[in-house]
Amino acid sequence: MQPMKKGLGQLETRLFAYIQLRKLTTVRTGELREPLHLTSTQERELLSRLERAGMIARVYRGLYLVPPRLPLGGKWSPDEVLALNTLMAEKQGRYQICGPNAFNLYGFDEQVPARVYAYNNRLSGERQIGAVALTLIKVADARLGDTQESRKADGETVVYASRTRTLVDAVYDWSRFNGLPRGYAWIRQDLMAKRTSAADLVKATLRYGDTGTIRRIGALLEREGADDALLRKLEKALKPTTSLIPWIPTRPKRGTVNRRWGVVLNDRT
Repeated sequence: MQPMKKGLGQLETRLFAYIQLRKLTTVRTGELREPLHLTSTQERELLSRLERAGMIARVYRGLYLVPPRLPLGGKWSPDEVLALNTLMAEKQGRYQICGPNAFNLYGFDEQVPARVYAYNNRLSGERQIGAVALTLIKVADARLGDTQESRKADGETVVYASRTRTLVDAVYDWSRFNGLPRGYAWIRQDLMAKRTSAADLVKATLRYGDTGTIRRIGALLEREGADDALLRKLEKALKPTTSLIPWIPTRPKRGTVNRRWGVVLNDRT
């Protein structure tokens, strides 16, 4: 057993000894009273002190992540995957890491995000678990899917949006993720390198996109010379309209009009 940090109180010492003995990764309010002979007030104050000291991490009300052993220096935080997996398991939800984190994973963007962005079917908003900052984006169950899973050395499974889904999300969620116009360049590069295909993009767009996504990706694939049979699949999902949308939403709506998709090609203005 690792020796306890100097200055650690008797209750804290007993808690970490119990954690190590039982090989726990989480503790819940109420679980420590009997084994450590605590009152409810003592338990609540103990957990609050350790969280404030940065020695355990609060996941949700009454649930804490704990280190397998007290780290050197006394400070500890779960990693991003453990924090997110524990939160989603607690809420019985599904998630997939998306946006800036996925852009970095697949090499589209070199910037390493300071937060973890995750589509999920339970929670919305920002949350802090230890040193891990989460941006949780609640979506309908139907918008979850097309994922890539991998198992880490510690046994935790991390779920990311797939490469193709990430490209579609760059167009669909352009405002949240600052995805346009750079997402168009990523799609072109992946098509040229055959890392993704027009057929896969069409499939993901129809399943996870909205009308604007379909129109913009349709216009892009037409520009890139995609097979017309694929383009017709996208067209069938659109209702007739005379309204126009900008190719790049953050720029003035001036430029050549692609009538087939109802898109103002404003990338040259």
